[in-house]
Amino acid sequence: MSLHNLSKLLSPDSVVVVGGSDRPGGVGQVVVSNLMAGGFAGAVHIVNPRRVKVAGALWSASIAGLASVPDLAVVITPGPAVPEVIAQLGARGVKVAVVISSGITHANGLRAAMLAAAKPSGLRIIGPNGLGLLVPPARLNASFARGAAAPGRLALISQSGALISGIVDWASTRDIGFSGIVSVGDMAEADLGDLIDLFAADPHTDAILMYVEGVTNTAKFMSAARAATRIKPVIALKAGRTAAAGKAALSHTGALAGAYDVHAVAFERAGIVMVETLSGLLDAATALSSRSAIPGSRLAIVTNGGGAGILALDAMTSTGARLADLSPETLSKLDLALPEGWSHGHPIDVMGDAHAGRYRAALDIVLEDAGVDAVLVINCPTALSSPDEIARDLIAGLTQAPARRSLKPILACWLGDTNREAVGPIFAAARIPLSDTPDAAIRGFGYLVAAQRARASLTDAATGRVEGVGDQTAAQALIASARVEGRTLLSEVEAKALLAAYGVPVVPTRFAATADDVGQACEGLKAPYAVKIISPRISHKSDVGGVVLDLADADEAVAAARAMAERIGWEHPEFDIKGFAVETMVVRAGSHEMIVGIADDATFGPVIMVGAGGKAVEVLNDKALGLPPLDDALARAMIDRTRISRLLAGYRDELPADVSGLIAVLEALSAIAVDLPDILELDINPLLVDAQGVLALDARIVITAHASQGTRMVIAPAPLTGQPI
Repeated sequence: MSLHNLSKLLSPDSVVVVGGSDRPGGVGQVVVSNLMAGGFAGAVHIVNPRRVKVAGALWSASIAGLASVPDLAVVITPGPAVPEVIAQLGARGVKVAVVISSGITHANGLRAAMLAAAKPSGLRIIGPNGLGLLVPPARLNASFARGAAAPGRLALISQSGALISGIVDWASTRDIGFSGIVSVGDMAEADLGDLIDLFAADPHTDAILMYVEGVTNTAKFMSAARAATRIKPVIALKAGRTAAAGKAALSHTGALAGAYDVHAVAFERAGIVMVETLSGLLDAATALSSRSAIPGSRLAIVTNGGGAGILALDAMTSTGARLADLSPETLSKLDLALPEGWSHGHPIDVMGDAHAGRYRAALDIVLEDAGVDAVLVINCPTALSSPDEIARDLIAGLTQAPARRSLKPILACWLGDTNREAVGPIFAAARIPLSDTPDAAIRGFGYLVAAQRARASLTDAATGRVEGVGDQTAAQALIASARVEGRTLLSEVEAKALLAAYGVPVVPTRFAATADDVGQACEGLKAPYAVKIISPRISHKSDVGGVVLDLADADEAVAAARAMAERIGWEHPEFDIKGFAVETMVVRAGSHEMIVGIADDATFGPVIMVGAGGKAVEVLNDKALGLPPLDDALARAMIDRTRISRLLAGYRDELPADVSGLIAVLEALSAIAVDLPDILELDINPLLVDAQGVLALDARIVITAHASQGTRMVIAPAPLTGQPI
């Protein structure tokens, strides 16, 4: 990542609007109007061949004719003119341009021409096809958004310009401000990673909000996010949850690892807190607008309405927040300060007739409790108290104890629009987040907790790589042999041999070229037997009747192979049958069938999966994903996210399964992903897991048609010295 020439994006001394206009109704006029109305203190230049008269702005007919070199350019010219405009801006010495113009695509060649025009000067480009840029602390509104954003300490990076307009409008009614808002558009040059770096380094930004449709330059994005989330929260809303994924995958793993799910696990690995809805992003914005760090997750609730307090408790179940345990001393103090009818526990119901003094007394007592990390204060409107009086008195009490205030954040929820509007400016001035409903307040606090935990997880020294895993040379020989034959699907025998080379326990499997050879393959293997078809055209053998189990002896195995070959040859003459895999039929009562594997995501490269396996794997859809490289802690966390993990722990008379063995298999797959970029998809299904250990019964591996030219991983593995990744 490089911040080269991007710093002036947030603090320009002068701006030029190329294509700015004074004719009403066009984007050029709206941008100029917003820029002038915002009160930007620096020089504003307008370049347009036609004379433009705007009070306070300097007009020039050309870029070459500018009286001085602006720090920032905003480009609104027609698309075909943009490459030449960029070339002229770069030649003049402008360092960064926000290109609002649309119609600059790969297909028409304008995107490549624009980037080529910028290259000689190193001019950085935001866009094209965006809404523009807003930097409220600099009083800069270089956008065609309706309305202006207030200054604050939140950054917003969005791939949707329309969404920015809505968020700005929403924030203006809630006294929430921003340090900068960037509409990234098509990200032809500067991308999400660059802008995360920019706001991570910005001392005026406490937290970063993002609306993401797709990630480019993924390794750079991950590196930038992992660096940023160590010092400030990054919250993201990812669009495209329902997009179809994995349609062309040959493996179960590939079909199950949907693009949205992969983004979710990548964001988690980068320390980004992911929200699922726009309302969730707004809840996070509310909480982060005043506080970006909290001492812990233990929340106390003070309310004048029992029902509102119960709703807050209900909302906690889906967040990382937990109800604080009040000490006996705190309860005794509350007994003395509150009427006899108070709730005598959590939530702390100060009763419907509570006045400002009663609220303040309860808050003062709760804040002194060492078991409380934060407090949510809820007010339900009644005719017996003044909402603004309560708010002012609470803030006055906090002002008198600044040390306590700095350690334990306060969140507020004033129910009802009129009630909330009465106290909005009061709480905003005190930097106390104000929510509309108890569940919104709890969700916002939950995002603070999640950001804190994400930071802690990145700080932990995870190696991400296990030393001494795998015979890379043997595995590469198997891949090379298949490629020589023009195959991209390894046979089951080859797949198991590759897994064995990385220490994965596999059931011994032999190859038989013909049905008659099956009998010889059975020699030395313990009966009963399983016989499976081998064909480069068949991925899921059971789908075509290519698996026969529980064969008592070699004669039954030979007969089964003959019948199988005859039937499949008649039903699917297009299939090229290469032979049969013969193995001992393994029956382990009480074992769990699991699936583990590697899928290839178009954005984030290799992805590791673990979950419930067997024939019903797609129906069960019990899975967890992770990005390699993995270590023990990351692999264990993946397993814990599955529903089947509760069965693995043991129950009633069932012994706990060998989870350590399962972790070792995931670490082996991680090593395979690191060492063998030629592997596109890998399935072990089923992988038997029980108290005796783990055993791979079936496996399939898909490789690239040509030797890979480099890693597709987006997180670099640590050296084999145990250094943190």
